[in-house]
Amino acid sequence: MDLNLKGKFAVITGGSKGIGFAVAEGLAKEGVDLCLIARDEARLKQSVDKLKSAYDVQVIGVSADVTRMEDIEHAVEVIKQHTSGVDILINNAGAGTNETIMDAPDEKWDHYWNLHVMAAVRFSRLLVPLMRERQGGVILNTASICAKQPLYYEPIYNTTKAALVMFSKCLANEVIKDNIRVNTINPGLILTEDWVSTAKKLTAGTDQTYQDYLDAIAEESTPMKRFATPEELADFYVFMCSDRASYCVGSTYFVDGGWLRTV
Repeated sequence: MDLNLKGKFAVITGGSKGIGFAVAEGLAKEGVDLCLIARDEARLKQSVDKLKSAYDVQVIGVSADVTRMEDIEHAVEVIKQHTSGVDILINNAGAGTNETIMDAPDEKWDHYWNLHVMAAVRFSRLLVPLMRERQGGVILNTASICAKQPLYYEPIYNTTKAALVMFSKCLANEVIKDNIRVNTINPGLILTEDWVSTAKKLTAGTDQTYQDYLDAIAEESTPMKRFATPEELADFYVFMCSDRASYCVGSTYFVDGGWLRTV
């Protein structure tokens, strides 16, 4: 199936690993030029070099902390130096949390609000004008199944991802007149480094290994009884970036192996 993506330009936050890198590779296979944004400069360089050596596309990397407005503005300036327009924005940067509402300080709430919500607000506000230059575009925001079906140990993550879903809906209604399609993707069990890190924290000092914990989560949570790979999820992102998804606007899509227990 020709997705008609060759020659387009995509910006992906959190693009150096996990879901973000898998999406970047999926788009690179379709001939999409890329800007990857991530904090870890060494990891980012490795990811950029890997894509450039494997695919005939332009790939640039910008090291930035997307919780900081000044870093976002710098990233956008770098993007403008490499392209006159942007076709795709994947607001993917994020991380799990581990706290109780009673014990979490304001500073932690502020950090994840900026990471999960305001980064998407700011990148969208700054890059929509570059999408208008192309007479349209696609914005995909990575939220989580936890936006609707929360996990007990990460109330900040649950809350900020739910807010991101509502932001996406509001933005979709606002920019569809510019032929810009905004949608949200709510992944379920995707075997990323964050899941492994969380599992290690939750099993520290116990008799359970982190792998046993992950296996038990998959067995209990999903009818498929397994985690998805980032590449499986990335295929859906790539489709949603294409004209094949041209009537998909303002919606939230669960890619969760059946984990969601409601309709």
